[in-house]
Amino acid sequence: MTTQTPGTRGLETSTPTPTSRALSLLAGRAPAPAAIRAVLIGTATSMVALLALAAGTVALDVPLLIPPLAASMALVAGAPALPLAQPRSVVGGQLASALTGFAVLLFADPGPWSAAVAGGLALGVMALVRTPHSPAAATALIVALEAPPFWPFMGLLTVAAVVLVLVGLVGNRVSARPYPVYWW
Repeated sequence: MTTQTPGTRGLETSTPTPTSRALSLLAGRAPAPAAIRAVLIGTATSMVALLALAAGTVALDVPLLIPPLAASMALVAGAPALPLAQPRSVVGGQLASALTGFAVLLFADPGPWSAAVAGGLALGVMALVRTPHSPAAATALIVALEAPPFWPFMGLLTVAAVVLVLVGLVGNRVSARPYPVYWW
């Protein structure tokens, strides 16, 4: 059914039916589903990267695999075009956030209050140094909660973040998705 609405100067517009309005609300504005090939390659890429970190954890008896890195890999493999997934943000955001956590520990003991402050500050620090990477805020929390030794933690975190970027680079090339959009 079409109706003439005032002010349209002869243009006809469609009046939505209750059914079409309901269907539109249910559909939402989510993007179209990803191609199954991209989903399979992204899933395999994430598993390879996280298994590599797990293997390093077991072989070296040091924690290379921490929860924020799984979230980082989800961005690299699942949304490689986002600014949050670019190498500068993955590596730089993780390191800036860890440094923020250690800076908080200079003024406070490890614990939940320090972790809350470190997580909040990490978001601001990442914005200032142009390395937005939301999973890295959790890295600041881990540092402020656990107070790991500085040099080993920073070295291992750097290696782990670089592994994620390199595996993501290979996986995204296989799936023919451009990654990175920019390096630095």
